[in-house]
Amino acid sequence: MNTLSKLFVPTLLLMALLAGCSKGDGKPPAGGPGAAMPPPEVDVITVGLGSATLTQDLPGRLQAYRTAEVRARVEGVIEKRLFEEGSEVKAGAPLFDIDAHTYQATAAAARADLAVARQTVARYQPLLAIKAVSQQEFDVATARVKQAEAALARADEDVQNARVPAAISGRIGRTRVTEGALVGKGEATLLATIEQLDPIYANFTQSGSELLRLKQAIRAGKLKRAGAAKVELRLEDGSVYPYAGKIFFTDQAVDPATGSVSLRAEFANPQRELLPGMFVRLRFSEALAENVVRVPQRAVQSGAQGQFVMLVGAEGKATPQPVRTGAMAGTDFIITDGLKGGEQVIVNGLQKARPGTVVKAVPWDATAPLLPAPSSAAKPAK
Repeated sequence: MNTLSKLFVPTLLLMALLAGCSKGDGKPPAGGPGAAMPPPEVDVITVGLGSATLTQDLPGRLQAYRTAEVRARVEGVIEKRLFEEGSEVKAGAPLFDIDAHTYQATAAAARADLAVARQTVARYQPLLAIKAVSQQEFDVATARVKQAEAALARADEDVQNARVPAAISGRIGRTRVTEGALVGKGEATLLATIEQLDPIYANFTQSGSELLRLKQAIRAGKLKRAGAAKVELRLEDGSVYPYAGKIFFTDQAVDPATGSVSLRAEFANPQRELLPGMFVRLRFSEALAENVVRVPQRAVQSGAQGQFVMLVGAEGKATPQPVRTGAMAGTDFIITDGLKGGEQVIVNGLQKARPGTVVKAVPWDATAPLLPAPSSAAKPAK
């Protein structure tokens, strides 16, 4: 045996001895394929009976508080536009100048006619006392004074209408005519439109049958009438408008074409963020319900067999529980069947809670970031 072989054999024996010592405990190394994975954590709430304010979410459209069409009251050529398109204007502020030379000349002639008529009456006054003129002549002269006064009033009004004022305060839109255009030829030409945007209206409709069922439930004592609640407005991007509104108008009749009742809410709009024609969603309180179970909307899922929630059972296993939902209470569902109170309902981490899977339940923190809701999450009824 050469020198290299004499050194290699003891080395192999030493490695074999060290390997045997490492297997003496019979346990796999930590983190190896045989290590048990901890159960996934899920956020849960313990449901219970309580009172809830039933809310209704309805779509609506915004409408200006007041709208005024600026029209030409006299015929003439536009000489000048006195405002910037899209700006705020005050009531009475001049908007357009129409060529008024003809109307000024007519007013001057009417003023001269009135002066002559008054002089005639003044001259006839002493003559009537000495019977130099008849009573009929004096009455005719007096009537001509009134006619001249009316003609002068019309002429002065035409001169004033040559400078078109703003009827209301608000935001004025784009101009419909330009300088040099002939307006008022046979019609009151539309020049621009002013809209008052603060406050602003939100128009929406509610099903007449739902309103009837609500009134019957309140009359039967199943629900209590909600107080003068405020209306919450949500924009198209889902954000909540910072100013709450109030129900301003409710129609007293059901539209026979749609079977719905028209409602209107009023909102403050100091920053002019809300514009007429915008699509919004309105949430308002309808009634008060007692001894009901409510769960967050994201906890309710929909499947082939209907709606269900995932519960954490006694053995820590995720178990589906069929439920039936009713009205909404803000962002929560009112559960009408399937839950009695005391159950642990999974709210966050539903992707990890497969039926029969052992999970670790932790209390849900509503302020913590949420995991994406499963695709089968139930949507609120429209």
